[in-house]
Amino acid sequence: MVREHLTLESRQLIEHMLNEKHSLSEIAAALMKNRSTIGREVKAHITIRRTGGRGFCYNNCVNRYTCTRTHICYPCKVSYKQILCRRCNLCNINCNKYEPAFCVRLQKPPYVCNGCGKSFDCSLEKHFYFASNADQDYHAVLSESRSGMSYTEEELQVMNQLISPLIQNGQSPHHVYVHNRDSIMVSERTIYRLIDKCLISARNIDLPRKVRFRPRKRKKLFKVDKNCRIGRDFEAFQQYTQQHPDIPIVQLDSVEGKKGGKVLLTVHFVKCEMMLAFLRDTNDAQSVIDIFNSLYEGLGSDDFRKIFTLLLADNGSEFSDPKAIEFTVSGEQRTRLFYCNPSAPFQKGSCERNHEFIRYCIPKGKDFSLYTQSDITLMMNHINSYSRESLGNKCPYEVFRFLYGDKLLNLLGCVTIPAPQIILKPSLFRKEVSE
Repeated sequence: MVREHLTLESRQLIEHMLNEKHSLSEIAAALMKNRSTIGREVKAHITIRRTGGRGFCYNNCVNRYTCTRTHICYPCKVSYKQILCRRCNLCNINCNKYEPAFCVRLQKPPYVCNGCGKSFDCSLEKHFYFASNADQDYHAVLSESRSGMSYTEEELQVMNQLISPLIQNGQSPHHVYVHNRDSIMVSERTIYRLIDKCLISARNIDLPRKVRFRPRKRKKLFKVDKNCRIGRDFEAFQQYTQQHPDIPIVQLDSVEGKKGGKVLLTVHFVKCEMMLAFLRDTNDAQSVIDIFNSLYEGLGSDDFRKIFTLLLADNGSEFSDPKAIEFTVSGEQRTRLFYCNPSAPFQKGSCERNHEFIRYCIPKGKDFSLYTQSDITLMMNHINSYSRESLGNKCPYEVFRFLYGDKLLNLLGCVTIPAPQIILKPSLFRKEVSE
């Protein structure tokens, strides 16, 4: 029997045969694979669709055909009044008598709805196997498994307690490794990587010889935790927002200037379209963690949790340490972080569109090292004071002030610019210098 990884053509054959109602054994025979291999492939790459059937919306309650309840939500949250709540897409979320129902077909082979003739009339959660999605997920996992470190927060803490005090006392990583290899259980090269990526308390400045070395021109992007997306992918984000429909969403992203130079961390409040920007020396995970720790200390726990309840970021290495962002140093949870799908910037399109205003002031490719944090704050004050048609001709600062009050706006260092004085061109910075 040939033991090779499945290709896109093999997955397309699996999808076709599932649609034709072939069994897993027949598919395995056609591909010359073991039946369990096909079963694992299908279950590992299931695409979930929460769509209704013909003429009615998604509803997976056991009472979806017999329930006669009306006006569960008061006031009604939809633009038109439903006669029966079971015909509304908010039924499962708001009904206190909701009991989930599951399709028996999904509990046994082939585990998916491919080939089911009732899928267009079914209002339950649907599971499909799509060859293109499966192949894309496979390559994403293959790539992530070969990058970053697979250490947990607890393991990093133990290594930090062992390594950092010795390094800070003047010992070299080689000396630390030779005399503590049984306790540390990592290689000498890994110790250098932990220090270089700021994952432990010891820093490069604690290494007398390394600070004299010329830095490499290009640093490879580094993922702190290659398993960070598990339980935090976009499907998990959608499930969480369905369960908490009124929760405010904050989108995170990075804006590059000159390659290898300073970068911006942008924090975009979707509901009010307000964006904050923070200048960072390097595009690494520690710089993002430091910013959120600073925001937490400046705002206080209650105000921080009020506006940073839910975060959505892309798959950049700078966001690859979610636990350090979600939890305080003492272990208290302060927010939740989820990730977009790979190569899917449209899933946080509000943030991407707002970056256009930044490019008005700082053209693409220009080195951010020419600016200070005061310059960046000034630019964002002009951008956030600019009225938007989508906000009813109000500016983001006005909407944020209406939602959260002046206190939070002042704590974030935001200052409203009068409409006639707003400048969205590079001359904004030249004018400040001349004044």
